[in-house]
Amino acid sequence: MDKDRLVNLVCCRLLNEPVEDRQSRIVTSLPPQDPFRIDDYSLHHFKGDDRESQKAFYPYFASRGINLSAQYAFHHAFLLASKEKYGKSYTNLSFPMRIPAIGLEGAPKNTEIVGFEERGRAINGKAYKGMARGSNASEGMWIASPLNTKLENAKEVYVFESAYDAMAFYQLHTDKESTLTSKEKYYMKASVFASTGGNPSAKQLEGLMKTAKDAVFHVGFDMDEAGQKFAKQFNTLAEKQNIPQTRIIREETVGGFKDWNDQLLAEIANRKNPLYSSNVPEELKAYVDSFRKDGNIPALHEVFHPFIYDDEKVDLLPPKAKELFNKYIYAKEEAMELCSSYFVHPDDKGEALHQAADCYRAFKKEMYNLLHVTEKDVAMSAKHAQKEEKQSKQIPVAEDQNESDDLEDNKKIQHDVDYTTSVDEQGNVEMDEETNHLHLLEYCPKVAHCLA
Repeated sequence: MDKDRLVNLVCCRLLNEPVEDRQSRIVTSLPPQDPFRIDDYSLHHFKGDDRESQKAFYPYFASRGINLSAQYAFHHAFLLASKEKYGKSYTNLSFPMRIPAIGLEGAPKNTEIVGFEERGRAINGKAYKGMARGSNASEGMWIASPLNTKLENAKEVYVFESAYDAMAFYQLHTDKESTLTSKEKYYMKASVFASTGGNPSAKQLEGLMKTAKDAVFHVGFDMDEAGQKFAKQFNTLAEKQNIPQTRIIREETVGGFKDWNDQLLAEIANRKNPLYSSNVPEELKAYVDSFRKDGNIPALHEVFHPFIYDDEKVDLLPPKAKELFNKYIYAKEEAMELCSSYFVHPDDKGEALHQAADCYRAFKKEMYNLLHVTEKDVAMSAKHAQKEEKQSKQIPVAEDQNESDDLEDNKKIQHDVDYTTSVDEQGNVEMDEETNHLHLLEYCPKVAHCLA
């Protein structure tokens, strides 16, 4: 009976009012959903020895940062599945789902595919994700092992909310940048990886635990509130299965990322940074490392401005760059001394400033060559840092805001690479020809009008 109808009847009885005689409604129940049938799909497999067969998978993995090595490792556990619908053919990257409960009463054979975890191609940064129609998502899971280890024989089982996260985790820990030893990487390849395809169900996790009876479980659920809840659910179910906490390891992303695929994408972006450790020339490693904080990559523009009185940092520069920087410091100090004098002609002061600017440009050019970057790269780095600083202070930044506004509001000096730095904090005054007026106005007010 409808709840509203029930409340109405109770109220009528209490108020001693006649009950309206209504004709009962007969609601037709929805027809049962057809079970998943793999024969309804046209399948395209990733073949390890056929490059042509692999090309079709590129659009699905490229946007996720999954490289060819990780694809090879799991190539037997994914495919492209196409299905005709309303006269059109739809294709998705599909991860076959199987019920892990081997040997349990009523459970099908482990080889039987009961559904697909599906992912579409990324279009404008968005992609379809879901389950194939009729999939048994309450019991089925994506289960795979690079070395084809069976679940019941697994010593290590890694559990995630999606197959993408599982592959991303594997890639992060087995590529050449990983800190794992060769032996540890081999053990990971011999492990079993599983995905719940979204919110995990009790049946999925119980089936996993009952099959991999002696395994250590690595829980790699997302780091958001829902993922933490799922991790607690896993621990609760494990306790009921008499699995000790020593056999449960919570795998947490590094850097506060929501999931492992997000961390992988960020890591790939970092590896393109010229200051990423492996990208820095050996002769500059010690110098660049001196700018790192907690192992993080420093902003590119920072390494072009060592504090002039920080001899330890300056001494780490390569010989030629160190020589050029010291020439700049000497020329800058001489120019500032001339600018502070009332007895030096403005033309001489301007010439001194030009010479200091030339020295600094020579130092920057040497650094550009060493780091294989351009002036534009450094300028973009500085603007990005400036924008982040303003956002952290909750100051709105207009995209068309002129640099001159920053000079007036923050009393900063503009550099020839189109970014600003505080004179009192860094002590580095850019001696660009285009900004000589600013320096003279700052240091020699009485002669500034001579250059106007």
